[in-house]
Amino acid sequence: MFKISLFLSTALFFLVASVDRAGASDSADGRCSQDLAGVPPAVRAVFQKPAYQDAVWGLRAVNLDNGRTLLDLNPDCSFYIGSVRKVFSIGELLNEVGPRHRYNTPIYRRGAISGSGVLAGDLVLVASGDLTMGGRTKPDGSIAIGNFDHNEANSLGNADLTKPDPLAGYRTLARQVARAGIRRVTGDVIIDDRLFRPYLFRDEFKVRPIFVNDDVVDVAIKPTTAGEPAATAVRPLSSALRVKTPIRTGRRGSSLSLAIDPELPQCIGRPGCSATVAGSVPINLVPPLTGKFPLVRTVRIVEPANYARTVLIELLRENGVRVDAAATRPNPVSLLPRQRHYPADTKVAELTGLPYAESAKLVLKVSYNIGADTSLLLFGLTQGVDNMDGALEKERHVLASRYGIRPAEYRFFDGSGGGETRALNRAVTRMLTGLSRSAAFPAFRDGLPILGVDGSLAMVTDYKSDPTLVGATGQVRAKTGTYLAGTATGPLLKAQALGGYVATKAGRRIVFQLVVNNVPVSGIDDIIQIFQDQGRVSAILWRDY
Repeated sequence: MFKISLFLSTALFFLVASVDRAGASDSADGRCSQDLAGVPPAVRAVFQKPAYQDAVWGLRAVNLDNGRTLLDLNPDCSFYIGSVRKVFSIGELLNEVGPRHRYNTPIYRRGAISGSGVLAGDLVLVASGDLTMGGRTKPDGSIAIGNFDHNEANSLGNADLTKPDPLAGYRTLARQVARAGIRRVTGDVIIDDRLFRPYLFRDEFKVRPIFVNDDVVDVAIKPTTAGEPAATAVRPLSSALRVKTPIRTGRRGSSLSLAIDPELPQCIGRPGCSATVAGSVPINLVPPLTGKFPLVRTVRIVEPANYARTVLIELLRENGVRVDAAATRPNPVSLLPRQRHYPADTKVAELTGLPYAESAKLVLKVSYNIGADTSLLLFGLTQGVDNMDGALEKERHVLASRYGIRPAEYRFFDGSGGGETRALNRAVTRMLTGLSRSAAFPAFRDGLPILGVDGSLAMVTDYKSDPTLVGATGQVRAKTGTYLAGTATGPLLKAQALGGYVATKAGRRIVFQLVVNNVPVSGIDDIIQIFQDQGRVSAILWRDY
């Protein structure tokens, strides 16, 4: 099997492309029908477009105020739903820990501090699962989010770079260590990343509870003069991974050509580790998505503990703390004490994390896959398990006991919607209904993308061409999900889904799940149009119900 993974989860969708001879073009479920009887004419007009002649649609809408089912097309069809799965993982953790919960990250000393400030021992940063480590915190304490997230820059073709310093949290920790009176560390600096068992993400790298700049290095690119080097800026800068940028400015009308080698560098933690972003950027390029420079590419930090250790040592030294150990070496986990054995009086620094409601907003607005998987692992910890399989098992119990959602009604593999994630529409709407009754609901609702406004629904604007629908702007909050597969006959959109809430024109509150499976597409423009069609249907729900 040949497989390519593309994570277009930012302002568009989560996308997995694969060629699998063992039935990549199968229908979502044998109980799915193309019969549109009972579907309102305005919605049916969208579903009956020629592009969907071989597709299967599902739509369930429920009045939240009285529980009445308004629409229920294909109720027994197990649809592929992609990143709509995040509704479950993020909602569950919000309910368990509360929107105000903070994942704080402490540093402990192991050894005594002499009168001259010499620590005869180690410094240990204990990773908490804080997704941003201060790297997205705005001056007002909220989280910085763009509509096109840098985690997906290589797949989307560009990204927004948020303004906060991606190393802000590590700088804060380094300053606190210096203020604690430590002037020299004779031992080592260690990242304790044992909070949960590492999870293999998309067969590419292991997710751990420590993050630096969302575990990517950004390369911002601007053309200069044809034939001359392009202007480039790399962030963050660290000897843990040096990114070289031999990029030229191409002549007018030339092709954009950029290559990343390696995109997943395995050398992080060893001296001299580097990656290269090389190629040519036309002088007259109009950057995709954003329409403005910089053009962004990223290199993945596949060993975040090694990278974080180096960054912390470098910043300690900047703050006058001498560290005898080499900055670039693998994280020496063998030196750690038994897990969670850190006396309170040995704490020398602590980074206060953002409220989890802010992290939830990041995951939901831009469909941050690694953040969703981490969130499910953190949910597992609240249930007494420290691994993905255990978290999924605990989730099955919670979904059945608290929300009345049976295991037969869904199939989840991780926390983000990877692979052939499936669910019945009623499973999604039951979850959304249950969340609407929880104390954490305002935070969950605020985290969802808003139709025509932000996140993965910012670009959905075609419905505004109809004067009767334009009022839906800001009234639909929903999570998107996409699953694209390659087949022998071309790309097949196995899923485009949209699940969330509508505050209707008539003043009703509706919960809905809208999904289409198995649409042949020729490229990204076709997928965007399907996205727009689903935005129109959600706007029709606003107008007509």
